[in-house]
Amino acid sequence: QVQLVESGGGLVQAGDSLRLSCAASGRTFSIYAMGWFRQAPGKEREFVAALRWSAGSTYYADSVKGRFTIFRDNAKNTVYLQMNSLKPEDTAVYYCARRGSYIHALTYWEEYDSWGQGTQVTVSS
Repeated sequence: QVQLVESGGGLVQAGDSLRLSCAASGRTFSIYAMGWFRQAPGKEREFVAALRWSAGSTYYADSVKGRFTIFRDNAKNTVYLQMNSLKPEDTAVYYCARRGSYIHALTYWEEYDSWGQGTQVTVSS
């Protein structure tokens, strides 16, 4: 089992930055990829960013490309989401997730094996 604990959410103004953290514990050797998803009230959960753990390759939703960066600290088994130039439409609960085995597409939340508890990000205009 891999446990995921997120932190770093909060209330910010448009144009501000936030960094989310997701610390993994337990069977961390079984991480193939980590992803960030978000869910706004009344909307479906949507892909934000993903990272293949060993390769380091990254993927982004078009809506956040150029503003958000996903990166990892191997020593801490932690994945981060640096969010810059935040917009009100980025307001959502953000979740990190783990994929334990190979998969080509990392953008479908149904393909992830374990999830963090979520952290609220609110961006005011």
